[in-house]
Amino acid sequence: MRRLLAMAAVVVPIPFVPVAPVFRGAPARPHPIRGVAPTPQNPFMATNGRSEIHNDAWQTDTYLRSGPLGRSPRSRSAQLTPTADCGSITFDRHGRAISVCVGVAGPTLYMFDAHTLATLARFSLPPRVLTPGNVFQDFTGGGYFYLDQRDRVVTATTTRHIYVIAETSGRPGFRLARDLDLSRTLRANERITSALPDQQGRLWFVARNNGVVGTVSFATGAVHVVRIGRGARGEIENSFATDEHGGVYIASNRRLYRFSAARDGRPRITWQIAYPNSLEHKPGQVDDGTGTTPTVMPGGYVSITDNADPMDVVVYRTANRLRPRQNRLVCRVPVFARGASDTENSLIGAGRAMIVENNYGYSGPAAVASGKLTAAGFARVDLNRSGTGCRLVWTNRTERAPTVVPKLSLGSGLIYTYTKDRGQADPWYWTALDFRTGRAVLKRLAGTGTLYNNNYAGIVLGPDGTEYLGVLGGIISIR
Repeated sequence: MRRLLAMAAVVVPIPFVPVAPVFRGAPARPHPIRGVAPTPQNPFMATNGRSEIHNDAWQTDTYLRSGPLGRSPRSRSAQLTPTADCGSITFDRHGRAISVCVGVAGPTLYMFDAHTLATLARFSLPPRVLTPGNVFQDFTGGGYFYLDQRDRVVTATTTRHIYVIAETSGRPGFRLARDLDLSRTLRANERITSALPDQQGRLWFVARNNGVVGTVSFATGAVHVVRIGRGARGEIENSFATDEHGGVYIASNRRLYRFSAARDGRPRITWQIAYPNSLEHKPGQVDDGTGTTPTVMPGGYVSITDNADPMDVVVYRTANRLRPRQNRLVCRVPVFARGASDTENSLIGAGRAMIVENNYGYSGPAAVASGKLTAAGFARVDLNRSGTGCRLVWTNRTERAPTVVPKLSLGSGLIYTYTKDRGQADPWYWTALDFRTGRAVLKRLAGTGTLYNNNYAGIVLGPDGTEYLGVLGGIISIR
């Protein structure tokens, strides 16, 4: 046993060629953001901020705690063999990092030491099923997962199952606690994208093809499914949001839906709306629709981006029934340039403020290799106090984040992102933007080359404020 633990402690850094500058800007001073109400806690998920890729059931991508401020920053990396991208990172109550890391062969569940990044445990998931398409833009079968209130991983598999995986007692490890077999309900091409619980503990799931929306009862195992599309029409390639009133917000590549559960658990549409769409599959997007998981906002609103040209940040009212003279649509605000605007990441939501990044130009690792760059851009859009419109607050036209899921710290007032700069060595930087101005406050070199490409993985702030990210070579951190 001692030998096994010693082997697990060996960490091989991800190699790179250092380039200058290593650090840009200056250490930041915390500038907390006040007046943002805490997001309601889903009782069937781990604590907000450590439960899933977008932090909570509302999908806000916002933390109460602070992240790194650039004071003597220390960066670490751990190369995984075979190489794999840890797209979503969560934390159990012992402070250990939990992630499903996806490689060419398929996904594997990992447990990491949060400080050293040493692998403490692994659990093999079913291998990838090779299908036509871009393997670097396939999030099904493990790309999304969540940690429940008992620190169990709930994840879809490539075989149309949903696994509930518990931690072993004693030494670090995993065990399969439950296997929900949906293969008899789903068709062969209906691959599960994401699964999340509602406030009653009912498990909802979506599958990419045919617009599958389903529910599973943990108590009885009963499965109910509806299909909102056919083939590529109605495709669902992102996760979804749930609120404390039983609402489930799902975006297909054509429409935004609010679902709720009938008495028997069957999914039912309470409203739906078509968003503006150029019908173009832009470089940087997985399909020809919105690239965002919906974000629930306080006061009865939900936001996404559309697929217009230029792309808009769009806000809708969530109420089932609207008052006289009210429209479902609250506002549309165009962001970035015509012919160069799209995103494949959820909006950051902080009260009435929304942050969007531009991913235009990313179609896979080759799109940012050998000095190539994607379109620049971050923007902040705010809903006004009366809930009748929105305004563009600022636009950053210099920083380029090809695919990362950025995060906002209310404690520091910084937006944490991951950017790529010019240079044949392909330098990647930990980057922090000022929430109030959009200006880049500091940048610290993470590494160079394709192994440091995050390929849609999301930034995470750990319990002690350390910043983590999955990259094609493994996992990296800065504290």
